[in-house]
Amino acid sequence: MRTLTTLQGNSQKLDGGAMFGNAPKALWQRWMQPDELNRIDLGCRALLVQEEGRNILIETGIGAFFSPEMKERFGVQESHHVLLDSLAEQGLTDQDIDIVVLTHLHFDHAGGLLSAWQDGQPAQLLFPNAEFITGAGQWQRANNPHARDRASYIPELLVLLKDCGRLHLVEDDSESFPLLGDGWRLHWSHGHTPGQMLPEVAMPDGPVVFPGDLVPGAPWVHLPITMGYDRFPEGLIEEKQALLDDLYARNGRLVFTHDPDVAIGAIARDDRGRYSVVDIQPAAEKLAS
Repeated sequence: MRTLTTLQGNSQKLDGGAMFGNAPKALWQRWMQPDELNRIDLGCRALLVQEEGRNILIETGIGAFFSPEMKERFGVQESHHVLLDSLAEQGLTDQDIDIVVLTHLHFDHAGGLLSAWQDGQPAQLLFPNAEFITGAGQWQRANNPHARDRASYIPELLVLLKDCGRLHLVEDDSESFPLLGDGWRLHWSHGHTPGQMLPEVAMPDGPVVFPGDLVPGAPWVHLPITMGYDRFPEGLIEEKQALLDDLYARNGRLVFTHDPDVAIGAIARDDRGRYSVVDIQPAAEKLAS
């Protein structure tokens, strides 16, 4: 039996214009109301997949590794490591996680691998018993970043992952990976960042996909909506349409990492081919169907 539980991590406030790319504020503020600094609320949600004899965590959010100065710059709201609290609510610690699947290595998706910031202390790698899985193309990008996204990576995390001996790199566009086993399928997206790996989990009522930053929240299911952070927006829209077409045909659902209010939802399509999210849930706990 396989169950799914969404876990809250640390939250952020980021500029709404950056998060909605070339969409005008008059449009995107219908979906997310900005504060006086034009920032919108964002979550950093992870997904716990519990199978026979193992706990698999998809992403770790931004965590609490930033110094107070950097925490303020990037709008991180909490000082403690919220994901660890969310695991504790499930009766788990980071030591109980067997596999961590990372869609990509930007700090707001992988920073939770690190312990909380302490003055004068180096960052420590959490999840001591876990195997770490990410895309080979993303690993190459993280270690040789472009000037445009250099600040999105954590150099000390890359060193810790390389040295731990538990890092597994999946060749881009592979549909499966032996360590994950049956009931798992991999989708790929290169429009936001090279080699973003999007895991799909088979469930009795239809597949569930964790789309990372291809579809970071419910408003982004609208095909033209992209982020200012995306490297190739037109390519990303084509990737998004292909994924949504596939999931709609198979009664699929999405788990949103950055949506502060919507954890999981099904895909709907109207007569004009426009996508939306239905059957919205603010959280999922031990979902088995």
